[in-house]
Amino acid sequence: MTATATKVPSDIAIAQSARLRPIRDVAAELGLSDDKLELYGKYKAKISLHALAARPAKGRLVLVTGINPTPAGEGKSTVTVGVTQALRKLGKNAILAMREPSLGPVFGVKGGAAGGGYAQVVPMEDINLHFTGDFHAIASAHNLLSAMLDAHLHHGNALGLDVRRVIWPRTIDMNDRALRNIIVGLGGLSGGPMREERFVIIPGSEIMAILALATGIGDLEERIARVIVGLRPDKTAVRASDLKAQGAMTLLLKDAINPNLVQTLEGGPALVHCGPFGNIAHGCNSVVATKLGLALSDIVLTEAGFGADLGAEKFFDIKCRFAGLKPEAAIIVATVRALKMHGGVKKERLGTADPAAVQRGAENLRRHVRNVKKFGVPALVALNRFITDTDDEVEAIRVVGAAEGVDVVRCDVWEKGGEGGVAVAESLLGLLKTSKATFKPLYDERRPIREKIETIAREIYGAGNVSFAPAAERALELLPKLGLGETPVCMAKTQYSFSDDPTQLGAPSGFTLHVRDILPSAGAGFIVALSGDIMTMPGLGKSPAAERIRLLPDGTIEGLF
Repeated sequence: MTATATKVPSDIAIAQSARLRPIRDVAAELGLSDDKLELYGKYKAKISLHALAARPAKGRLVLVTGINPTPAGEGKSTVTVGVTQALRKLGKNAILAMREPSLGPVFGVKGGAAGGGYAQVVPMEDINLHFTGDFHAIASAHNLLSAMLDAHLHHGNALGLDVRRVIWPRTIDMNDRALRNIIVGLGGLSGGPMREERFVIIPGSEIMAILALATGIGDLEERIARVIVGLRPDKTAVRASDLKAQGAMTLLLKDAINPNLVQTLEGGPALVHCGPFGNIAHGCNSVVATKLGLALSDIVLTEAGFGADLGAEKFFDIKCRFAGLKPEAAIIVATVRALKMHGGVKKERLGTADPAAVQRGAENLRRHVRNVKKFGVPALVALNRFITDTDDEVEAIRVVGAAEGVDVVRCDVWEKGGEGGVAVAESLLGLLKTSKATFKPLYDERRPIREKIETIAREIYGAGNVSFAPAAERALELLPKLGLGETPVCMAKTQYSFSDDPTQLGAPSGFTLHVRDILPSAGAGFIVALSGDIMTMPGLGKSPAAERIRLLPDGTIEGLF
């Protein structure tokens, strides 16, 4: 949320006072008839995959990414919504494609993740909570495989799985650090074999990644069948297909694979589907939603999680590679306040003007701009405005932008909705008209795993070298034998820094990136490299957002912002 003016109501107050269009009308504007919709009340719907099959892509794809996030806030989702609203104000047939929020951050830190101010997708409270049930379907499918795995072990383990090498976790959509490492199977003979177990949060589940990358029901089932649940003593893989689980798991996901249609506060169409995290997963909305947007509109704005070092890199190297997408431009979101923090200013002093700190912190922005260009994608910077910004601070950022050959454009969408994003929208249209993208992934996925990780670390993060812990070295030897040597790499790393140390803000260089393990994600089609202390199950803070969220007797929600 961008604190540009004290008169702007809270996000939930704005959302609950909005007059929404019937979702049938929003769909009709896109040329979608009722037989292509499955309604979830008046204001939400799922779109049948059949609607995609009959429509060729015609739109132009734009990525919205950002600098490394800070407690000062950046507003990437807000800008995505607001600039899409602005494009429609300019008469453009534009649509946005975003991820679904996770309950973990909603009740943990964020309190909501559907944009902010007058640049939101609505119904905001539904989107932030249970929405159309996609996350619940993913949890059910994921945990069905866990249950079938443990049942197989209990009934004799005919597949010869080594219980010490089970790698399939369980999942829940809540920040719960107590579930990071647990013991299951207690209770005697009827409780099944006792073994170590762990949970991951649903946005880090491989089933989430599979659903986001699948192109249809057939592809979904084939990907699920490839999931590796563990290893035998000879280190050969036991897969979901060996447990005959893929059919039932696909059935549980038959509705979840269909993209969700909602609307912006200004009544424009919005596709909100799937929600992998950008720090521990590939951080992009679904392939089917993005392709549907490209078939239904002329311009699609889609966001990728956290900073460009994580979300954008994975968007380019994983999602675009698999889906054959050709992004034509990128918007990099930044704020004066966040760049001050990258320049060494403490949060409590962000209201004090400090152009020198902004200039220092802008090195973070500079590296992100250069990184995006390495993929052959032209970019501009959307400077999300705060009321405390000074002209000198903004000018310091514009100087950096000019040196890198990119426009830096003020953005006021939190306070003014689409009208506040017109300048960014016009700059984007100019970029699409004058700059030709020559998109290409950063690396050849056929190269050795070690080389691919080192390429990302050096080219995107600015690392001097990469160290591989013993577990990672063993994985480097094993994964090619499992057929995963020639896949993209999904880096799992702190979002707060280019390095794996969250305290190293700005643009650190020459550091050592520490890879502690590399895990297979065979169904998704990539491997996951864990660096530093990154966790796949977050924990709640001392004062989580859940303490301030409540439902009043009149149906008004407090604290969801």
